[in-house]
Amino acid sequence: MRRPPVDPSLPGRKLGTAGLVLAQVLVITLFALLGVRMWYLQVPMGEHYRELAVSNHHQRLVVPATRGQILDARGRPLVTNRTELVVSADYHELVGMDDGGEAVLSDLSEVLGVPLTDLQQRMRLCGPDVQRPCWPGSPYQPVTLAEDVEAPIALHIMERSDEFPGITAQAHAIREYPGGELAGQVLGYLQPVTQEELEAREELRTQFTGIDHVGRDGLEKVYDSELRGTAGLRTLGVNNHGEVMEVISDRQPEAGMHLVTHLDLEVQRIAEAALARGMAAARPRYKADSGAAVVLDVRTGGVVAMASVPTYDPSVWQGGIDQETFDEMLSEEAGEPLLSRALQGQYPPGSTFKVSSLSAAAESGYSLRSTYACPGSINVGGQNFANYAGQGHGSITMHRAIVVSCNTVFYNFGYQMWLSDGGLHPEGEPDEAMANMARGYGFGAPTGIDLPYETSGRIPDRAWKRTFWEANRETNCRRAEHGYPDVAETNPSHAAYLKRLAHEHCVEGFEWRAGEAVNFAIGQGDVLVSPLQLANAYAAIANGGTRYEPRVGKAFVSADGSVVEEIEPVVADRLPVSDETLSYLQAALTEVPKAGTASGAFGDFPQDQVSIAGKTGSADVVGRQVSSWFASYAPADDPQFAIVVLVSQGGTGGATAAPIAREIYEGIYGFSREEAEAEEGEEREDAEGEDGEEDDEVRSEPALPGGRPWSGLPAVRPDGSIDMLDR
Repeated sequence: MRRPPVDPSLPGRKLGTAGLVLAQVLVITLFALLGVRMWYLQVPMGEHYRELAVSNHHQRLVVPATRGQILDARGRPLVTNRTELVVSADYHELVGMDDGGEAVLSDLSEVLGVPLTDLQQRMRLCGPDVQRPCWPGSPYQPVTLAEDVEAPIALHIMERSDEFPGITAQAHAIREYPGGELAGQVLGYLQPVTQEELEAREELRTQFTGIDHVGRDGLEKVYDSELRGTAGLRTLGVNNHGEVMEVISDRQPEAGMHLVTHLDLEVQRIAEAALARGMAAARPRYKADSGAAVVLDVRTGGVVAMASVPTYDPSVWQGGIDQETFDEMLSEEAGEPLLSRALQGQYPPGSTFKVSSLSAAAESGYSLRSTYACPGSINVGGQNFANYAGQGHGSITMHRAIVVSCNTVFYNFGYQMWLSDGGLHPEGEPDEAMANMARGYGFGAPTGIDLPYETSGRIPDRAWKRTFWEANRETNCRRAEHGYPDVAETNPSHAAYLKRLAHEHCVEGFEWRAGEAVNFAIGQGDVLVSPLQLANAYAAIANGGTRYEPRVGKAFVSADGSVVEEIEPVVADRLPVSDETLSYLQAALTEVPKAGTASGAFGDFPQDQVSIAGKTGSADVVGRQVSSWFASYAPADDPQFAIVVLVSQGGTGGATAAPIAREIYEGIYGFSREEAEAEEGEEREDAEGEDGEEDDEVRSEPALPGGRPWSGLPAVRPDGSIDMLDR
C-alpha cells in the first residue's frame, strides 16, 4: 500500500529542512576554525614549535672558557689556574624534596666525611641575616658543597647518581695565588655569579655555564670581561631516551686573555717585607696599626708595587668562607685586611704636603729668591702654632724650609693667603690658591687607577666648610644645648669643653678660620690624602710635571700569544706650576735625604750611585698617635721610581717611614747595609794605599737589573708557556 504524499507546507517538513541547514553551517564553521588553527600553528607559531621540536632532539652545552692568568711585568705568575674536583648540589631540586634534601645530604656527608650541618649551612642562600658559610651565588647554579675532592670519591658519586639525586661531581678550574698574601688586595678574588649580576650583565646571561664566577675586587673585578674569555657551545643530537647520537656543532671556547701588569713580583715582596719589619720596629713605642707602600714608574704611571699591611690571602674565599673569618677580615681589631690602605686609606699627609703649599706660594707671587722668617712658633688668632720640637731656624729660603721642614714659614704663607682672600668674610670669590693648587696636584679626587673602590681624599676650603657645617649643624646644636652627660660622668671639664665647642660649631661652624688655613698649609687639620695620591703627585714632580692616571695593567696577551693589546698610559693633567718652581722644588727635595729631615735614614746610603729626593712627614690626629710618612723619587738626576711609605700611628717620618723606603730602594738597586759599610772601609784603605774590596762582593742581587722598570712584554708561546723577560 502506498503512503500518501506529504504536504511540504506542513510544520514537520519545515523543521527537518531547518535542522539540515543548521548542521551544514555547523560543519562548515568547525572546518573553518580548524583551518584557522592550523594556519596559526604553522605560520605565526611555526618557528616556536620548530624550536621546541629541535630541542626535543638537540641538547646545547655551554663549555666554560679558561680564565686568563695575571702576570707580573717580567712574566712571573701572580694568579694562575688549577683544576680540582668539586661536589655541587642543585639548590631547587634538593629544596623541592619532601625533606628538603636532608636524606641526600646525610648520605653525601658519609661519603665525603663532612658533617651534615656543614653541608646544610652551605646550601643556605646568603643574606643579611644568614651567618656564613652560605651560598653567595645564584640559586640557579650548582651550589658548591665540597672542594678538592679525591677522585675515587667523585667517581663513587657519579656512578651512583640515582642514590644522590641533585648532586654532581665534576672538575672545576680554581684560581691559585702562588704568592699567598702577596698583593692580595691588588689582585682581588672571585665569587659565584649572583642572580642580580645575571640580570644586569648580558654577557653573563648568554654564556652562563652554571658554574661561573666573577671578579669581586682588585684586578679580577676591573678586568673580569677580558680575563673571562668566551664560552664555547656544543650542540648534541639525542634520541628520545636522552642518549647522545651525534655532535651537531661544536664551537670551541676561547680562553681569556692573560693580563700582564706593571707589578714586579720581587719588588712587591720587598715592599711588603720592609713595611712589616718597619712597623714591627716602631711598635715598642707606637701602635703602628697599619701601613702602605706604593712604588710607581714615574715615566708612565705604572704601579710597580703596592703593599698594604695587614693583608690577606685571596684563596680564603674559595669554596665559601666561615663567619668567623669573614668578620675578622672586616674587624678593626684585625686591622681590616680587606681594606687597601694604599688607595682606600685617607690620612693627613703632614709635611709631605708642603710641595703643594710651596707651589701655591710661588705661583701666587712669593719669591723663590727671598728669605722668610722661621721662628720656633707663631701666634694666629690667639692660638700658638709651633715647629717640631719648637726649633727655629732664623731667616731662611723656601729651599731650606723644605729641607729642615720649617712649619712656621708655611704657617705664614697659609695665613697671609687667607687674609688676602678676605679672612673670615671674603668679599667676592676668594682665590683659594692653596686648595686649588692641591687639586692641581691631584689631591681631593680619585687618581683614576684601574682598581675599584678608590677614595678621593679631601681638600677642605670655604665651600667644603659650609657644606660640612650644614650637614652637622643639627647634631652640634643639640649637643650645645644638652651637652655630653656620658662624658661628664668621668670627665666634667672635658665635657664642658666639648659643649662650648659644639656651641661654636652650631653658631659659627661655617666660617673658614685662620687656624684652619695655617694647618692646611702643612697638610694637617681636615686635609686627607691616600698614599697613592701622594705617590702620584711626587711622580709628577719627578718627571717634569706630567700627572698620569696610575695603571696596574700593562697589556693583554692571548693564551697562544697571537694577540697583544697594550694598555696605553693615560695623562690626567699637568701640574699647574712653572718650570722654575718645579726645578726649585726638585733641588730642595734632593737635599732632604742628604742634609735634611731624612738624612738619618739615608746617611750611609750610596747616594753617589743613586741619589734620593724626598720629604718626610709626621701627621697628628686628635686621639691618635702621630703617623709617619716619607714621599720620594729616585734617581734624583734621572727619575725612574716614586716611592711613598705610610705607617699609621708609627711615629715621625724620618724615624719610621724613611728607613722603610730606604729598604725598598736597596732591594730595587741591589744595595745592602754591608755594602755601605764596605765602601766606608774602602775609603779608609785607599787612604792607606791599600786596595779596597770590590762592590760586587757585597752587592746583593737587584730586584730590577739596570735600575729601571721592565720594558717590553713577556712572550706567550703558542703552546701557552711563557717566555719571561730578561735584561
